[in-house]
Amino acid sequence: MSSSTAPQTPHSLAFRVMRLCRPSLHVETPLRFNACDLLFGEDLFDDSLAADHLPRLLSGDSVNAGANVVDPSDLSYRSRFLLEQSSESVGLPGLLVLPQSFGAIYLGETFCSYISINNSSSFEVRDIVIKAEIQTERQRILLLDTSKSPVESIRVGGRYDFIVEHDVKELGAHTLVCTALYNDNDGERKYLPQFFKFIVANPLSVRTKVRVVKETTFLEACIENNTKSNLYMDQVDFEPAQNWSATVLKPDDHHLKDSPLVRELFKPPVIIRSGGGVHNFLYQLSVSSDGSPLLKVEGSNVLGKLQITWRTNLGEPGRLQTQQILGSPIVHNDIELGAVEVPPIIIIEKPFLVHFKLTNQTDRILGPFEVWLSQSESLDKKYVMVNGPQTMPLPQLEAFGSSEFRLNLVAVKQGIQKIAGITIFDTREKKTYDSLLELEIFVDPE
Repeated sequence: MSSSTAPQTPHSLAFRVMRLCRPSLHVETPLRFNACDLLFGEDLFDDSLAADHLPRLLSGDSVNAGANVVDPSDLSYRSRFLLEQSSESVGLPGLLVLPQSFGAIYLGETFCSYISINNSSSFEVRDIVIKAEIQTERQRILLLDTSKSPVESIRVGGRYDFIVEHDVKELGAHTLVCTALYNDNDGERKYLPQFFKFIVANPLSVRTKVRVVKETTFLEACIENNTKSNLYMDQVDFEPAQNWSATVLKPDDHHLKDSPLVRELFKPPVIIRSGGGVHNFLYQLSVSSDGSPLLKVEGSNVLGKLQITWRTNLGEPGRLQTQQILGSPIVHNDIELGAVEVPPIIIIEKPFLVHFKLTNQTDRILGPFEVWLSQSESLDKKYVMVNGPQTMPLPQLEAFGSSEFRLNLVAVKQGIQKIAGITIFDTREKKTYDSLLELEIFVDPE
């Protein structure tokens, strides 16, 4: 964090800012070692005779003198790298280190700062009004204001301390603005502004892919760690938009005998390694059946958004919410064709009726229409055809109205076949609607 003060006459007061965050673990380097590692090779246990004599060798005074006994009068520190206890091998003596610098600040974290205003003059200052604000490119947020209850006085060499917090929700340059309005020794009212600048970076990169398989939509979220510490993911939840439901897909659980509560309590943590580690999450989305229209943004299908919370090595929390994730663009057809009823049993070369419903999705009158099966495919590949007149007239549809009709069809090949090529022609607007619907049927033999 860089600090600057507006150029003016010397002030009696000055701000000092220290960031409040979790300490880090102190790691001793180089790591300590056991003196036995210098005396015996790695293949010691390959010889059974030598392995039997190992306890006697380790109990010798020469080894103990070097490994376990530290002479306080020895000023050469010969034993400072020797292991006295096995726990020392991890290099963590149990000490915590306070932040030595302001450090990196990431989006989604809580910025917490300890601010001290010091009186470095030789006289007391009185009636101090203190303000602290966070200024970004978009807004200015007030963190502290003592206008209604000014600090009565700060004695010579004294200070006034306070703590401010701010949830970081914007990227880029931020400025912590600290100001003081006070009475000097000669009664003059002085104004002290100080500015502390810092940059907010993005801790995560979130990339999404949307794939549609028949009636099911799959959302893959790839989360990359851009920070210098490991991130322990508390939750990566997908909040579906209206009319959508979401299920997270996970690998097969091999502990099927455990209860769901036990599996939830003892599940392994999701850790995304520092410096570019990634983790993928997969969600299965499906349209709910409450009947209300889908939420649309500029012709696209809004699926929902991700809620991500995490903690760093010592529990510092963070939280992010993505923007709305969009699915495949919605095709806005004026009319919609749906199948109401298909016969459960269809016999080859025997006519059958399929019940359809045609819906007007506009606020104007459409039609009248003509319906037929397109003959774009060759006859030797078309196995479901119209039985009877090839064109069927339909009446006009009122705004958002619908009409039902039945097509008399016949299948000429057994097995799984498709009813495709149903074409609707608006005779008034001279507009053709094709590829509205494809149905699969199973044709039984005689």
